[in-house]
Amino acid sequence: MKYPCRLDKFLSKAGHISRSDAKKHIKNKRVSVNSQTQTSAQFSVNESDKVSLDSKDLKLIEHHYFMLNKPIGYLSTEAEANHPSALSLIDSPLKIHAAGRLDADTTGLLLLTSDGQWSHRVTSPNSKKFKDYRVSLADVVSDEDLLKLEQGLMLRGEDKLTLPAVTKRINQKQIVLSISEGRYHQVKRMCAAIGNKVVALHREKVGEVTLEDKLQPGEYRELTETEIASFN
Repeated sequence: MKYPCRLDKFLSKAGHISRSDAKKHIKNKRVSVNSQTQTSAQFSVNESDKVSLDSKDLKLIEHHYFMLNKPIGYLSTEAEANHPSALSLIDSPLKIHAAGRLDADTTGLLLLTSDGQWSHRVTSPNSKKFKDYRVSLADVVSDEDLLKLEQGLMLRGEDKLTLPAVTKRINQKQIVLSISEGRYHQVKRMCAAIGNKVVALHREKVGEVTLEDKLQPGEYRELTETEIASFN
C-alpha cells in the first residue's frame, strides 16, 4: 500500500473488512489514529501512524507466506469429494493459494501465499530453482538408473529430454531427486522411464527453502523474510 492513504482504505485492508464497514466504524467513533479519535474516512494515514479499532492496534499485512508440511491425502487446490484441501489447514484472513502443487499422495513442503506475483516467481521455469524430493521406489535403483536421471531422459508423450537432475542415494530403494523443472507428474514419470515405480514421494526443499524438521504433517509456519526474498 502507498502512503499516505485514506483512513477507511487502511482500516479495510488491516481489519479485513469492507470499505463500507470501515466507514461505519469511523463514523461511530470506534477508530483512532495516534490515540486521537478520527471521524473522517478521508483522514490521511502515514506509515508511522498507529491506527486502532476499539482500542486494539491494527497492523497492515499486505500478504502472507507459509510453509506447510502437507499430509498425505490433501489437495493443493480446493477440496474435492474424496480429498480435503491443504488450504484448510492454514489460519489466515487473506485468500491464499499454493505456489506450486503437490499431488494428493505426495507429502512434504508446500509453499502457500496470498501474493500472486511471488507465487509466479516460485513456479516460473525461468527461476531455475531446484526442488528436492525424497523418493521411495518399488525396485532397487542401480547406478546406471541414477546416471540416466542425471543426464536427462525422454518422458512418454514428450519430444524433449528432461533437464539434468541431481541424485543422492539414501539406500537401495530410496533416493533424493533434485529437478529444476515442473512437468506434469515429473518425478513419477522420470522413475517410470527407468523402469521403476514411485511408492512414496516427499518434497523436502524448494529453492533455498527447506522444510523445517520439527513441523509435523499438517503443521505450518510463516516464512522468514530471507526465505521470501530468496525468490526475488
